[in-house]
Amino acid sequence: MPLTPKRWQDSATETVQVVLPNDSNPLGFMLGGSVMHLIDITGAIACHRHTNTLALTAAVDGLEFLHPIKVGDMVILKARVTATFRTSLEVEVEVFSEEILSGLRRPTSRAFLTFVSIDGDGRPQPVPPLLLETPEDEARSREAGVRRQARLAARRR
Repeated sequence: MPLTPKRWQDSATETVQVVLPNDSNPLGFMLGGSVMHLIDITGAIACHRHTNTLALTAAVDGLEFLHPIKVGDMVILKARVTATFRTSLEVEVEVFSEEILSGLRRPTSRAFLTFVSIDGDGRPQPVPPLLLETPEDEARSREAGVRRQARLAARRR
């Protein structure tokens, strides 16, 4: 039975959290590992919303740390499905910091995560196609395909 295509907007996810000292280094900046943890969780939520299945993180591509996030700032993560394949999908997660007093918001990180949809026994299962409605949606999906091909080629080496 074919799966019904879904729009990225139907699974888009936003997480907001205040950065506390227990997630920081001695300089008062959020630990990279804490940022990665939140990226994985936020990406997984978007994945689950799209597939309505269990899923495993299979890969993280292009994680960059552009600016540090200070203790006391809010960290905002926005996730969206960018492409679907047979049993996997790619989710883009953008991370922003927002200063509490000034409201200044700046991009701090971005990553592309691949998740594999699984059933209750851990076997991969098909994911609903992504409905591409705009030229931007189509471009994001093509770029995801290029990242996937590069990742698969690197795995074969």
